[in-house]
Amino acid sequence: MTDGEIDDVDGAILYALQEDARNTPSGDIAERTGTSDSTVRKRIQRLESDGVIKGYSARVDYQKSGYPLRMLLFCTASIPERGGLISEILDIDGVVSVQELVTGEQNLLVTAVGETDGDITPVAQELLGMGLTVADEVLVRSHETTPFGEFDPDADGETDQ
Repeated sequence: MTDGEIDDVDGAILYALQEDARNTPSGDIAERTGTSDSTVRKRIQRLESDGVIKGYSARVDYQKSGYPLRMLLFCTASIPERGGLISEILDIDGVVSVQELVTGEQNLLVTAVGETDGDITPVAQELLGMGLTVADEVLVRSHETTPFGEFDPDADGETDQ
């Protein structure tokens, strides 16, 4: 498989794993894809080794776990440095995600969680100390995700009339 080549079986595997990787046995995915259990396991291994599947993680409701504040910090870093700063930003206490943005003046989106404003303020201060400009801060009430629809083997791309 070369970069970007995801066939229908790979897509269906990715969709199933995005739905619930923890509770979806490879045998169930094999049934959905019309392949064997061993084919699914081999494909998952290949997708992992190729870096398509980067890992597995729990979706945490930070609010229910005692950290009700989720703050998005839109930052600007120098273009040559921004990619190299990501691992350093992830090391800041309270930061749970960093996204590198390629359009607009703000080119890093940092997500931090905390119990109080006092937990989030040091994150912004550390970002400033790293030479970033914090252009905007947005408090988030909720965050939901869904599997990428292009991987859904049951989607036909047409709407029913």
